[in-house]
Amino acid sequence: MGKLTQYSAPTLSTEAQVDIEKWNRLPSASVVTRTVEQIQQRGIAVIRARGSESALETLKELIPPGSEIMSGASTTLLEIGYDEYVNRDKSRWNDLRSVIIAEADEKKRHELRRKSVTAEYFISGVNAIAQSGELVACDKSGSRVGAWAFAAKHLILVSGTNKIVPTLDDALRRVRDYAYPLENARAKRAYGVPSQIAKCVILANEDEEDRVTLILVDELLGY
Repeated sequence: MGKLTQYSAPTLSTEAQVDIEKWNRLPSASVVTRTVEQIQQRGIAVIRARGSESALETLKELIPPGSEIMSGASTTLLEIGYDEYVNRDKSRWNDLRSVIIAEADEKKRHELRRKSVTAEYFISGVNAIAQSGELVACDKSGSRVGAWAFAAKHLILVSGTNKIVPTLDDALRRVRDYAYPLENARAKRAYGVPSQIAKCVILANEDEEDRVTLILVDELLGY
């Protein structure tokens, strides 16, 4: 897996009381290949990455210098080193998250968050991937999934192959039984408040060419 953090699944699994053996394992190569084919048939580009370092390098290549970027809170992005890279090299991209964090006025900060879903490039993790090709994400506020459906000009998703499950029903079950309990534990540690499955998106088809790209990593990443 990528860099182990205080918010990684192995760190939080006992606290979250999740079945990590059931939901956090790598599928066979044939399953990954079939899943990629199904995703691509839904209008979503897929780039395979062997590991975290390769995933981060791919991300750098996809986003031109000077571009406006925004990212949703994501353990996967933390584990591939994205947050560390953005914080270290702010001059490469126009990072809207740093602008939001720097804003002291709560109302102005909220308005900036609302506008940030329309970023030129929005980077996000994924909660589950069905072998039939649907990609699933849920969050509490909608600050991440708001970008998925329409708002972001370019949507770049990063996911480990451990997110792949047999069916869409299994994908939704993975969110409920695995991703949410872990995210709830993370939110309590990070923000002091619980999370919630409040707003969900199922990305089943994308009609706009080259809008959505999935970087699919052959590692255990995120939840």
